[in-house]
Amino acid sequence: MDPATLIRRITQPQQDDIDELYGLEPVYEPGGGYPGGARAEEFVAIQCPWCGERLEAHIDVTAGEQSYIEDCQVCCQPMQLTMELEDNGALRAVRVQRTD
Repeated sequence: MDPATLIRRITQPQQDDIDELYGLEPVYEPGGGYPGGARAEEFVAIQCPWCGERLEAHIDVTAGEQSYIEDCQVCCQPMQLTMELEDNGALRAVRVQRTD
């Protein structure tokens, strides 16, 4: 980083500079969403691959595309949820599969 940029960041910090300095992630206001109309959180209907029960999963898209394990609320079997996002951060799809 050149000295002029460093001096500007110290004397006239922007919100992004402060977040980077303290290691903070961007704040997403509830209902505010992302640019382009995407939402930061969604409840998505999924079907358990073990027992077939229809469930609602709370999906947080602020961490980007990810895959994680969640137990079924009915049969307690583990299922893997994989999120796919659009270019603007909107949720494209949630894939649910067994973990065996």
